[in-house]
Amino acid sequence: MSESEYDLVVIGSGPAGQKAAIAAAKARKRVAIIDRAVMIGGVSVHTGTIPSKTIREAIFQLTGFAVKALYGSESRSRVDISVQDVASRVKAIVARETEVIRAQLKHNGIAILQGSARLLDSHALEVQGDGEGIRVEGAKILIACGTRPAHSPEIPFDNHRIVDTDHLADLGGLPKEIIVVGAGVVGLEYASFMAALGAKVTVIDQRPVVLEFVDRQIVEALSYHLRQLGVTFRLAEKVTHVGIDPVRDYVFAELESGKKVRGDALVYAVGRQANGDQIHLEAAGLVADLRGRLKVNQFFQTDVPHIYAAGDVIGFPALASTSMEQGRLAACHMFGIPFEHMPELFPYGIYTIPEISMVGQTEETLTANRVPYEVGIAKYPELAKSMMLGDETGMLKLLFDPETRKLLGVHALGQRATEIIHIGQAVLFYGGSVEYFRDMVFNYPTLAEAYKVAALDGLNKL
Repeated sequence: MSESEYDLVVIGSGPAGQKAAIAAAKARKRVAIIDRAVMIGGVSVHTGTIPSKTIREAIFQLTGFAVKALYGSESRSRVDISVQDVASRVKAIVARETEVIRAQLKHNGIAILQGSARLLDSHALEVQGDGEGIRVEGAKILIACGTRPAHSPEIPFDNHRIVDTDHLADLGGLPKEIIVVGAGVVGLEYASFMAALGAKVTVIDQRPVVLEFVDRQIVEALSYHLRQLGVTFRLAEKVTHVGIDPVRDYVFAELESGKKVRGDALVYAVGRQANGDQIHLEAAGLVADLRGRLKVNQFFQTDVPHIYAAGDVIGFPALASTSMEQGRLAACHMFGIPFEHMPELFPYGIYTIPEISMVGQTEETLTANRVPYEVGIAKYPELAKSMMLGDETGMLKLLFDPETRKLLGVHALGQRATEIIHIGQAVLFYGGSVEYFRDMVFNYPTLAEAYKVAALDGLNKL
């Protein structure tokens, strides 16, 4: 095998690419990973998961948001300096995470090829960096090139007052009134962040409901708390025109219904465009959809069997956690490494304020499939720990079979929901009963105690 020939060539160093490359390297395969020098770690590290979650944590720490319920809404006022503080915090964590990923790849003997990848045929690629392009060949190829914010020709982006989610920092200080177009996961996360910092936020979306895949009771509770933060929802509304009034100096969005929404800035968060359209897929005999996404089978193979795809480039759920697992599973299938694939037990975490998380079935899917179930709920105000944290908004919801008591789904809203969800995930994996939570001792005071409270609530209904 020559210097430019590899068992696996990975396009993209985000969560899917990293884990695939490392899994293959641990199986003693020769692996190369291609990405631009400034993007090691992918969108997840540089403009997506890490920055947005860092912003969220910084909001809690710098504004005292988490303790306002305990000490009053005027307990601390750090909003004016928090925008600058948040930016510096994000920069430091991104730099650190980038180096951690680079070190992991090098430790596993993975060649890091810096530049942009372009397919030449189904096995060969060109890597174009600062200098002359180099040619590499892979017996297997994994496409994990990620996404970028989707743009609309109707939106006059100026990267100052009308921005996509990659250019939020270009807004400068925090505007007092913000329009967010798009009520998906990203749109709602940023809407809640800005509302927590004191901005008046209007969220616009064509769909009549938000987060269709999430339990309705959880979504309704989230929507209520976002409204309490000062978020206005304009659902089932289509934006027809966006502009800046030069006289009154405000951004406006005209809606198909005739309404006109005003603000100091507009953030466009309607979906993501996969980068499959940037790597010359047709040279390898592949075709992406209009959003640049690739279709794969249950093993993450594309229509060309030795070319795999994983992560955001294959679409939903497009979460860093699920992308990591997709990349690992793709590498396992390529090289005959035993694995189990359990997407039905993938947890979902949405880092709004308050955050939500879920694993397993929802009431809606159980009803559609005619599966009988019972519900147990613990409300955060019932928990000593949540009162210490200043969180009166949260809840934990368990769905279980009323005959066998088998756990079917777990849904959480509130502080650390994305942490405690994994207790339910473990019980689901082992096919456990809701009685497990009744019979086990949980540390007190903890948020995990919510499982016992919810289990008792549900069992009392039988």
